Formats: sequence, C-alpha cells, structure tokens
Amino acid sequence: MGMNVPDDLRYSADHEWAKLEDGRVRVGITDYAQDALGDIVYVQVPELGSRVEKRETFSEVESTKSVSDIYAPVSGTITEVNSELADSPERLNEDPYGEGWIAVIQLENASQLDDLLDAEAYRELTSG
Repeated sequence: MGMNVPDDLRYSADHEWAKLEDGRVRVGITDYAQDALGDIVYVQVPELGSRVEKRETFSEVESTKSVSDIYAPVSGTITEVNSELADSPERLNEDPYGEGWIAVIQLENASQLDDLLDAEAYRELTSG
C-alpha cells in the first residue's frame, strides 16, 4: 500500500508537512513518518507564543519504538497547538494530515515555503 501524500501540502526531508493557511502554516508529520515510528504514545507540542527556527526541533514524538525530534519546516511564532494530542497521541497515526496536526506557525518569511518539497518530490524521496 502506497503512502498518502496529499498534493496540496509541502514537505520537509525530515518528514514534516506544511500547509499554508492565510499567512500561517499548519504543521504535522507525514503518513510515512507515522508509519516508520509505529504506535505513538506521547506528543510534546511546542509552547504557545514561542518562536521557532526553521530546521530546529519544536516538538517531540514518542512511540513504542523510539523518541523522535520533530523539526519546524519554517521559522515563526507558534499561534496554535493541538492540545488534544496530550490525551490522544494516536491521532498522529490515525489521521496525520487531519486531527493529528501538531502546531500552527505564523510565517515570517514566505520564501521558506519554496525551500520545501512538493508532493511529487516527497513521493520520490520516500519511495527509495
């Protein structure tokens, strides 16, 4: 079964997705990432109002197999976090592009989105 890679998102080589929503970027981990991690048991979301730097750790995901850093695909300020994940970390496995989103970042520099992969490039990256 092929991995789900929605066409309307951008992707990082670290397996985060980014969705532009009116100057803000919603971020989560990809279907590929959740599958590789296995059953997710804990998600540390970033602090509301904190500033994150592109490619720096802003979240941590713990699965039954390992602990993984999640990197910010863009720089900016955290304007929303998915607090539901505290009680339902399995949402990252069940719905990585929907209910399993991690945070929303107020974008500082829109050109950073251009550095990210499109769906086709991400599919190539993950099919190897």
